Amino acid sequence: MTRPALLSLDDALPQLLAQAHVLTGVQSVSTFEADGRVLAQDVTSSLQVPPQDNSSMDGYAVRVADCVQAGAVLRVTQRIPAGTHGTQLNAGEAARIFTGAPIPPGADAVVMQEDCEALEGERVQVNKAVPTGQWIRRSGEDVTRGATVLTHGTRLTPAELGLAASIGLAQLQVSARPRVALFSTGDELVMPGDVAPEAMPAGAIYNSNRFFLRAMLKRLGCEVTDLGIVPDKREATIAALRDAAQHHDLILTSGGVSVGEEDHIKPAVEILGELNLWQLAIKPGKPFAYGKVNRAAEGGACHFMGLPGNPVSSFVTFLLLVRPFVLALQGVRKTDVVRTEMTAHFDWPRADKRREFLRVKRNAQGGLDLFPNQSSGVLTSAVWGDGVVDNPAGQTISKGDTVRFISFAEWLA
Repeated sequence: MTRPALLSLDDALPQLLAQAHVLTGVQSVSTFEADGRVLAQDVTSSLQVPPQDNSSMDGYAVRVADCVQAGAVLRVTQRIPAGTHGTQLNAGEAARIFTGAPIPPGADAVVMQEDCEALEGERVQVNKAVPTGQWIRRSGEDVTRGATVLTHGTRLTPAELGLAASIGLAQLQVSARPRVALFSTGDELVMPGDVAPEAMPAGAIYNSNRFFLRAMLKRLGCEVTDLGIVPDKREATIAALRDAAQHHDLILTSGGVSVGEEDHIKPAVEILGELNLWQLAIKPGKPFAYGKVNRAAEGGACHFMGLPGNPVSSFVTFLLLVRPFVLALQGVRKTDVVRTEMTAHFDWPRADKRREFLRVKRNAQGGLDLFPNQSSGVLTSAVWGDGVVDNPAGQTISKGDTVRFISFAEWLA
């Protein structure tokens, strides 16, 4: 019997994102607390930024007509610190002015203090000819009144928070946080702290996936319910999925999505709902699953995503598939990451039928070095590396070839 062809990532991801309808519900949060949240509506400015023409330097506000030639001597008639405002500047006068202070009426340039010489008797000598508009920041050059400064679906970073504050917004309307239930399957799993390394039973391993999956979900703005480790039993898996579906938007599991006798996730999801995607043509990460688990109480269904148990497979499939899905649930419109062309400083002579994501590190020569062990169980490769090479199926790599690099820094931001 011929096995069906594995689904490519390019085919699977659009199908997945088509299911990621934006969650209902909007929250009003303090701008201080909005880092990482997703805007639920456009942000429009009701004022100009800066609100008036102001000085970008410490120096003297002058009339250009008085400073056509170097050496002009002017009377200093006023002092304007930031937070105050000046009065009319007349011919032959200068105003001592500081960065951020409004330009007084009559002035049309600023001379930095390094180009001036203070003289006795409240006078100043301007040592350079002055062009119109020098060192003046114009009203509205950052933001104009009525402009949309941030758009619905923007994932907020510190820069956006500062911009929102600059137009007077103390609160922002953001999308609801996705409620995610997280659990691992596997009788071999134990938790750090429960069993000391020297007391580990034969065949046992620490549950590392739980830690990085939980951390990445939180970075993406999710409310995470950690359900721990579920035993490798069909009934226990069904019960865990059924209970988790009732009050969550997404169930995320690690392990149990392959085809072994102890892998119960796939049949359990099919009993409780439907399985829409299963097994992808990527390496690492082939045993990925997506489906829905029906809710008994609330009606409707809860999204389900099953990740492989091998740590690197789980890590990479999260970044490739879970990350964009969770962002889309919050209304983010651009969920892809930038792929940068870089030079491989390694050979990869073994082409694979699947699209590969090879862990690499940027070197001092501006190229990429390859981690020597690309096994899906070697999590050290993700710690050592700066990112991955996105290598097409059937593609070998020779030293000097141009490859597509995805940075962990952008993926994990």
